[in-house]
Amino acid sequence: MSEHRRKPPQPQGGGRAAARRGQSSLPTGRRAAPRGATGSPSDAYGSDSGSGGEERPYGGRAEARRAAQRSGAGRRRAADPGHGGRRAGPGGPGRGRGRAVPPGRKRIIDYPRAGKYGWQRWVPSWKLVSGLCIGFFGSLVAVAGIGYAMVGIPDIQKTAEAQNNVFYWSDGSEMVSTGGETNRQIVNLSQIPEAMRNAVISQENKTFYTDSGIDPKGIGRAVFNMARGGETQGGSTITQQYVKNAMLNDQSQTISRKFQEIFVSIKVGSQLSKDEIMAGYLNSAYYGRGAYGIQAAARAYFNKDAIDLNPGQCAFLAATLKGATYYDPAGSPSIDSVGASAEANQKRAKAQMQDTLDKMVAYGHLDAATRAKYTELPKTQSPRSNAALSGQVGYLVDLAKAYLVNNTKITQSNLEQGGYSIYTTFDKKKVKELEDSVKKVQKANIDPKKRPKTDTHVQFGGASVDPKTGAIKAIYGGEDATKHFTNNADVTGAQVGSTFKPFVLAAAMTWGVRDPELGAAQAQDERTQVSPKSLFSGKNKLKIKDYNGDIWKNEEDKEWLQVNDGDESYGTPPDYQIDLREAMRESVNSAFVQLGMDVGLDKVKEASMNAGLKEDSLAGTNYPTFSVGTSDPSAIRMAGAYATFAASGKQREPFSVLKVTSKDGAVYTHETATNEAFTSDVADNVTDVLKTVVEDGTGTSAQLEGRDVAGKTGTTDGNKSAWFVGYTPQLSTSITMFRYDDDESQKNREFLKMFGTGGQEKIHGASFPAEIWHDYMEEALKGLPSEDFPTPKPIGKIVNEPTPTPTPTITETQEESPTPTPTPSESLTSPTPTETETCGFFGCEETGGTDSGGTDSGGTDGGVTSSPTATETGDESGNNGNGNGGLFGGSSG
Repeated sequence: MSEHRRKPPQPQGGGRAAARRGQSSLPTGRRAAPRGATGSPSDAYGSDSGSGGEERPYGGRAEARRAAQRSGAGRRRAADPGHGGRRAGPGGPGRGRGRAVPPGRKRIIDYPRAGKYGWQRWVPSWKLVSGLCIGFFGSLVAVAGIGYAMVGIPDIQKTAEAQNNVFYWSDGSEMVSTGGETNRQIVNLSQIPEAMRNAVISQENKTFYTDSGIDPKGIGRAVFNMARGGETQGGSTITQQYVKNAMLNDQSQTISRKFQEIFVSIKVGSQLSKDEIMAGYLNSAYYGRGAYGIQAAARAYFNKDAIDLNPGQCAFLAATLKGATYYDPAGSPSIDSVGASAEANQKRAKAQMQDTLDKMVAYGHLDAATRAKYTELPKTQSPRSNAALSGQVGYLVDLAKAYLVNNTKITQSNLEQGGYSIYTTFDKKKVKELEDSVKKVQKANIDPKKRPKTDTHVQFGGASVDPKTGAIKAIYGGEDATKHFTNNADVTGAQVGSTFKPFVLAAAMTWGVRDPELGAAQAQDERTQVSPKSLFSGKNKLKIKDYNGDIWKNEEDKEWLQVNDGDESYGTPPDYQIDLREAMRESVNSAFVQLGMDVGLDKVKEASMNAGLKEDSLAGTNYPTFSVGTSDPSAIRMAGAYATFAASGKQREPFSVLKVTSKDGAVYTHETATNEAFTSDVADNVTDVLKTVVEDGTGTSAQLEGRDVAGKTGTTDGNKSAWFVGYTPQLSTSITMFRYDDDESQKNREFLKMFGTGGQEKIHGASFPAEIWHDYMEEALKGLPSEDFPTPKPIGKIVNEPTPTPTPTITETQEESPTPTPTPSESLTSPTPTETETCGFFGCEETGGTDSGGTDSGGTDGGVTSSPTATETGDESGNNGNGNGGLFGGSSG
């Protein structure tokens, strides 16, 4: 308002006009004090407190203006009822400027903080921090109290139930209902030997009788792992493990379940005695072999009551609590065959058992004299007793379980709880036909009573795979799954011999041989793709060379002379060149060993893995004999790898489960993935060469009337295993035969020689394995139309092709005389042979040597030469039947 507009005079230094003039100087948007705020000493400007007490009035206009200016500057400050220099608001003196808090009114949470400026406004007070902490921890206590009140103490009797798993054949008919028959019998603590209690305490929770029942550090680790998306760890104390075992209705690994376990553990620890907890734990724990509880475990492993267990047996059973899959001395076929093989499990179980006994002595639970009695694993009985799993069914169930555990989210624990419908790929008719074919040959030829030295411990294995899908249609795992526990269709350690040669040929057709004139690095890129018409030496005791012509020597500077079956040379002397088709037909070792060196054993290995073999089943590539089958893949893997050739280079992983359902619906459905392992040109040419083997080579006994058949025989070092692997466009099948002592107490099983087995001088792939293959495939393909293999396109170049010598022209005046036909060695552009050399494409080689390269022990199919020692040609890692290479990361299925 204009200051020319006069108002009645105001008392005490200017009155309203002065107040208005001061108000006009306020910034835009600032609210002036109401009229009622002036006119008396008690309503004057310039209050120094927010209490509304008596104030000193202004003395004149100048002082009023200064008060107004101070009020305008206050806009840069935060509102504060007690801040000096602010006007009285309508609520009375001390109201302050703008929206200041009235006197006596406070915020519940003073944040941002009043009366503070800049960064200090955002620093919470100690009162606020204390209040929040008290509220937070109070909430936790409330939640913990509610959680504690809501959980109950588990009842082992109520959790001793599990459902069966139902397995189905490929046609949907039921195979067997098994897997959920929980074997448990509750016993009192007085029926559990003290040694068992002490073994568990010594190994798992030495402070059991003094701790609170929970391990905060263990809980923290579990929660941290779950937060990171990793796997949780098991209960750290016996109390926690008891609670975990008892909560069978929910085995999910989530944070909420972990907290539930904590609350239950706290309640169990506060309401049950330590002896009750110990009895509950030992009665609920899983010991393997379907045995829940100590009484069932004592019967499953030792066929005795729990009270009769000795300290050594107690220490062993305590070891199984760490994971029965990997501590059962008989092995666990449902998991990868190497990590849970009988040998690996025995080694693990013994070490754990001995460690437990040592701790029992250290903690004063066992005297040293008693401990000294138990230095070896106790003898256990057969792991299978379910009659429904006899014959081939037990092997099929194990295979399906292995596939699920290793390839899906279904765990071993899930399978033990049961409730699944598992639809397999197994063809009931084909399984029966394969079993009948094996038994027919076995009954007619193998007679342990007549030939006890040669016909005992004879084993057969086999597998049949659909090339179009990878589905395993049939297997033969052994005589009876309840008597012979190793699945012979899975990993056995039997070397595959010459059945490995097709992978060498596939590598040569895919990448080609290296140029001997180039350095190692450049030679990897400069290669010549190989034609099946390429020539290589079929000479017996061939001195093997590296791709550049240098004589190959081992780490002791010894040369290697590769022998052929029967010490025979193949091809035309003096250089004995033979084309690869003929070399495959006659299974000539020397030609394929040298071919592998020219291509590179790394490429041979890659080709075999592309076809479907597992890397951990392959021998080392440091020695030339890798090319002739020193590796030991399973029968399932070999059938699957040959199926890749049958499918024109399309590789599909062998699988045994089509789908899994539960009461909640679909759990798993298989989806076939196809990889191009080889081009169709390569695969079809390999097939065409393998047809020659069956039509007019070592595999003629596998011929099927009216059908195209391709295949390869194989025999190994010392005549310890024999194979035939073959296929038609519709089915790929492998058959293996070997001998080893299946005595479960033998720690290091050794493959036995088969000279004289079945009344034959020696066993080879062309004999019993090919006969079984023929009988089975004839029945398995009955009713299916005959299909031909694709006609292969020409591929590669003819490597090592001789350069023909021109024939002189005969004139009329010359006397016609016979022209000598040049020998292959004369036509090669190489040095002239001397008394001690034979020269060819790969350079000059000595005709003798100090190292014979081993004596031949194969059959007519060109078996692998005697396995060299680590200092000659063998694999230093000792891969001689001890590899794995099962189907699913080690386990076939």
